Amino acid sequence: MNVSGGGQAVVAGAGIGGLTVAVALCRAGWTVTVLERARQLEPVGSGLGLGPNALHALDAIGLGAVVRRFSAVQGTGGIRRPDGRWLVRTDLGAIADQFGAPQVMALRADLVSLLAASLPDGVLRTGVTVTGVHDGGPDEQARVATSDGDLMADLVIAADGIGSAIRQALFPGHPGPRYAGLAAWRFVADARPASAAPVEPAETWGRGALFGAVPLADGRVYCYASAAVPPGQTPADPAAELDRRFSGWHEPIPALIGAVPSAAVLRNDIYWIAEPLPAYHRGRVALVGDAAHAMTPHLGQGACQAIEDAVVLAAIAGTDADLAAYTEARMRRTRMVADGSYRASRLNRTTSRPAVTLRNAGLRLAGHLAPSLMIRQLKPIASWMPPA
Repeated sequence: MNVSGGGQAVVAGAGIGGLTVAVALCRAGWTVTVLERARQLEPVGSGLGLGPNALHALDAIGLGAVVRRFSAVQGTGGIRRPDGRWLVRTDLGAIADQFGAPQVMALRADLVSLLAASLPDGVLRTGVTVTGVHDGGPDEQARVATSDGDLMADLVIAADGIGSAIRQALFPGHPGPRYAGLAAWRFVADARPASAAPVEPAETWGRGALFGAVPLADGRVYCYASAAVPPGQTPADPAAELDRRFSGWHEPIPALIGAVPSAAVLRNDIYWIAEPLPAYHRGRVALVGDAAHAMTPHLGQGACQAIEDAVVLAAIAGTDADLAAYTEARMRRTRMVADGSYRASRLNRTTSRPAVTLRNAGLRLAGHLAPSLMIRQLKPIASWMPPA
């Protein structure tokens, strides 16, 4: 099947992966339609990290310089115990020196707005639901059934998230996402409370739980947490739940939690695609982001891998290669990242005192013997570059 550039593309979903691939395809000469079931792009979500690999991908579509202005993570950071003692400290500015781009913290809404604003008028259609997809063939266009009627396309991109209906239709035998054993909380504190200690970029690891805090460029603080809990719990007051779990931890954690209203706290169970899909494509349909390889957030790579997917897919679509080349280019790498993220989540959710003691001792020893170890461990992920 030839998917060379200049054809018609339909993108299902206007999240980060869907919007990025739409921008990339538009700039490569494709006629693109993005379908989003929401009536408008609300400023939903919280913060997210964009590693050097994601910034290099955004450079390839001309947006890297703008994204770098959001908030580069600088200074000293690392991992702490709940009593505040540092287990590992490292110079976060060394990330840019090592990989040619910094680690950036951004609000999800800001990145979505930037991507949407980078699309030509008329590309994004909100309030439209994709109800079915026929994947087409070598000499047959794909057909996308929507609440506004059918669309024909040379290329369809499923960017419809972890619960992807398109993935389920293309691979009905796949078991789908699996519960990772953790719930996550995310919020942005409008400003550091006056009573709080200065905020350094850090994660604090306890028994079966972690709390992370990263300053943003405008003085606010992006906070995230996870804890080992049974699935399906829906507390009425997520902020009170956070306070109950982390009130005894070091400052500024209690002050940051106390400064946020419950309505501003996002809470969700963490699911991931533990069993790889047979492929990231079928016919003229390609899957990107969470639809293809949803992962736990513990390496901060969910959005980054979606952005990589988008740029690689657009590059392949501009050649005479078929979509099997996209699967080949992306599957091994995204599985490596997803599996690594899940292993990191297992370190965080352990509740055994001996296991926590052993984990912390290992972190302290590594930090003492190799202070730059945290940066070096990023190399397989952060050193990625987009196709020429």
